[in-house]
Parts: sequence; structure tokens; C-alpha cells
Amino acid sequence: MTEQDFQAKLIKQYEAQGWYVVKLIQCNKTGMPDLILTKPNEVKWVEVKSAKGRLSPVQEYRHAELRARGFNVETIKP
Repeated sequence: MTEQDFQAKLIKQYEAQGWYVVKLIQCNKTGMPDLILTKPNEVKWVEVKSAKGRLSPVQEYRHAELRARGFNVETIKP
């Protein structure tokens, strides 16, 4: 399963759980997680990786930055 296929599957699963899911394609900050999930009073950031995928240094920085601001950040692999 490719990373794109896995990501599409995850989006469907999260939406079935009631999350409003936004996939970031391009933004002003490099290294941001792939998905933003929102529910009333709840926000989660999700980075999707392939089974062998790893975070780049800038992704590690952005994840730490988001966590320092109080956000839930997850990296999910198949």
C-alpha cells in the first residue's frame, strides 16, 4: 500500500469517527503534518508515513513546535 493510499484510507476512517479532516498540500511553513483533524474544542495534527518512512529534521522541528503550543501531533504508519 502506498503512502497516498494509506492516507486516503485514514481520512475516510477519521471522517467516519466524526472528524473534519483537512489535507495540507501547500502552506507557508515547511514540515507541517499532512492532516489537520478538528472536532468541537479539539484539534489533532497527523503526519502520515509509509511503513519505512521517517520524519525529516524539519518535520521533527515542526512537530515539536506544535506540541510546545499544546497541540496533539501524531505520526501514523500502516
